[in-house]
Amino acid sequence: MMDQKLDRKPERRIRDAGITQWQKACFVPTKSDAAVVGFRKWIYKYACGQVDWRGKFTGALPPTPPNKQLMDRYRSHVVNCSSCNAAHKNTSVLKVVLEVVSFSVLGIVAASKQGALSSVVATSVLLATALFCECYNHALLEH
Repeated sequence: MMDQKLDRKPERRIRDAGITQWQKACFVPTKSDAAVVGFRKWIYKYACGQVDWRGKFTGALPPTPPNKQLMDRYRSHVVNCSSCNAAHKNTSVLKVVLEVVSFSVLGIVAASKQGALSSVVATSVLLATALFCECYNHALLEH
């Protein structure tokens, strides 16, 4: 999440440094950055360091969105990622199921008087199950 916020700073440093001094403004030490370096050298060699946008780009960077918008993982990723979206929907269903199971088990324990659930062990197991479901549901609500 911090990457989205930090990625905005090099854009401005590169712009301020100028076309030929971009490497002084942004250090790219890893092999994975070789493509970026190669691209920038190609742009400098064949396009004089800039793309001709035909007047559609003034060189001004767009304003930086507020931190809340930058850090919003749900809208920036989960909504658009099919895997994460499916997991989010499944988690929502699981929350409802856990709550239903929890209250159902509590209802069974409360409704039983002298029947089969009069055993301390059976009652304890059902109460532990209800407590587990409720705690797990609470943990899911926090995420």
